Amino acid sequence: MSTTTSTTTAPRAPLRMVVLISGNGSNLQALIDATAPGQPLASVNCEIVLVVSNKPGAYGLTRATNANIATLTYPPTKFRKAIKGAAWRAAYDAEVGDLVAAAKPDIVVLAGWMHILTPAFLDRLPGKVINLHPALPGEFDGAHAIERAFQAFQEGKITRTGIMVHHVIPEVDRGEVIVKREVPIFKDDTLEKLEERIHAAEHQLIVEGAVTFLKKLQQRA
Repeated sequence: MSTTTSTTTAPRAPLRMVVLISGNGSNLQALIDATAPGQPLASVNCEIVLVVSNKPGAYGLTRATNANIATLTYPPTKFRKAIKGAAWRAAYDAEVGDLVAAAKPDIVVLAGWMHILTPAFLDRLPGKVINLHPALPGEFDGAHAIERAFQAFQEGKITRTGIMVHHVIPEVDRGEVIVKREVPIFKDDTLEKLEERIHAAEHQLIVEGAVTFLKKLQQRA
């Protein structure tokens, strides 16, 4: 007489995402929507566990609260006042890094986070931080990328711009690209029209970038 022993595999715990914002949070909303059943982030078993803002009153915090996501507001004001020169950045980043790390994230998404992160943060969460930037690799790094692209178009230097999601390293917008997409610029565009087109594309690409990152993470597990 033989017996058969059956084993069951415990379901994997959801992947944990922390999102950093500074403002309205429309890209955060795209990520929140993507965690609904049947949507892309749900398909990789990911949940948003914390939203952090460096700006009090950022509307993205309301979006998070409405979705029952924990929030944290942590402005750098006291660091700027207490520490002279650029050293306040490392002190602030170290504390934010500790707070984010305490949430045990698998991925940290910068979704309109208007603060350049130093190694004091990045070394706390190695390989886990990704960013959405409204330009193609090597073009218009840093702030005001859309405005600078539109100016370059008016000067006849470019015929399109784009967006990308990339790994974050100390060099601004120079990390390895995860996904990218070109965005056309039309002759009758105003800056406002271009911004609207780019933001619509961003809402798709930030989700695609996060899913791509997480699928690779799952493959390594």
